[in-house]
This record gives sequence, structure tokens and C-alpha cells, in this order.
Amino acid sequence: QVQLVESGGGLVQPGGSLRLSCAASGSIFRINDMGWYRQAPGKERELVATITVEGSTNIADSVKDRFTVSRDNAKKTVFLQMNSLNSEDTAVYYCNADIKRVSWMRMSTYWGQGTQVTVSS
Repeated sequence: QVQLVESGGGLVQPGGSLRLSCAASGSIFRINDMGWYRQAPGKERELVATITVEGSTNIADSVKDRFTVSRDNAKKTVFLQMNSLNSEDTAVYYCNADIKRVSWMRMSTYWGQGTQVTVSS
């Protein structure tokens, strides 16, 4: 079994910051890309940021100047640093990762359970 567990969400005032973490655990042979998505009420899930094993990143234009993504490969963890938060950032944030459980298996995409981020005064 593979699990992705997010942490770091919560309530923050406009202009504030949060740092989300997502740790992968379980039977893991290799992790390729890791990333963050979010889903606001009444909207579709959207890409926030992804990061490769080598550290190359892809960040959505809507958050590019405020969010950064990073990872610790040794700890199988991906981070999302969110600054200058506003109400439009309110959403459930999900992490995902492309994981190969054993050498002979193909890559599969796994998702975390999500963490709520609420930006409100």
C-alpha cells in the first residue's frame, strides 16, 4: 500500500502564508513527479504546481508569483509554500505523486486525502 498524507492546511488571513507538506509512505520503489492540485467549492480540480525528481517545476500562472514547490527526495516529501494568500486561494489542496511500487510494476498516480486551506479575515 502507498499513502500520501498532507498537512499544514488551515485558516489564514488575507496576505498571510502557509506551508503544505505531503509525505509518501508504504511500499515504494521509485517516485517520479510530485505535485499539488486544488479544488474550490463548485469548481473543477486544477493544477497548482508540479516538480520532477531533478527539481524542475511547473507552477500555474495564477499563483506563480506567490507559490513555490519543493521536495525532499530522501524523505519522499513534497512542499508547497504559499505566500500573499487571498480569498481565491481558498480550496481543498491535494497532493499527488507518480509512484512505482516495485521495479517491475508500471508507474501509477496516487492522491492524498486533501487538506483545507481557508483564506478569510
